[in-house]
Amino acid sequence: MKGFKNFIMEGNLVELAVAFVMAAAFGTVVKAFVQIILDLIGKAGGTPNFSGYLPGGVHVGAFITAVVAFIILAAVVYFFVVKPYEAAKAHFSKEEDAEATEVDLLTEIRDALRGGAAPQQKF
Repeated sequence: MKGFKNFIMEGNLVELAVAFVMAAAFGTVVKAFVQIILDLIGKAGGTPNFSGYLPGGVHVGAFITAVVAFIILAAVVYFFVVKPYEAAKAHFSKEEDAEATEVDLLTEIRDALRGGAAPQQKF
């Protein structure tokens, strides 16, 4: 029983569960947004439901709906999740890199002063 308790408490299981719940909720929001855009496209095109489009009796409408929904879903995820995440990651990683560079430079100066040599310039 102790091993199971350690597995639950020390592993990333809780974080994974929270991420799963958040992903499910986010998926519902994205689905609703895709449906809104599909409805707007359908109203602009004169056909409110692509699934009912049957040229020559072939069910092409369901495929068109799936393709349009996929493209909208990909765009929503890219522009509202991926791009902001990349921007935030770049913003915060630059600050950390600058701090690491200053620390490295100061360490190099300290080591050079201890050794009695002048620090080498890296330009």
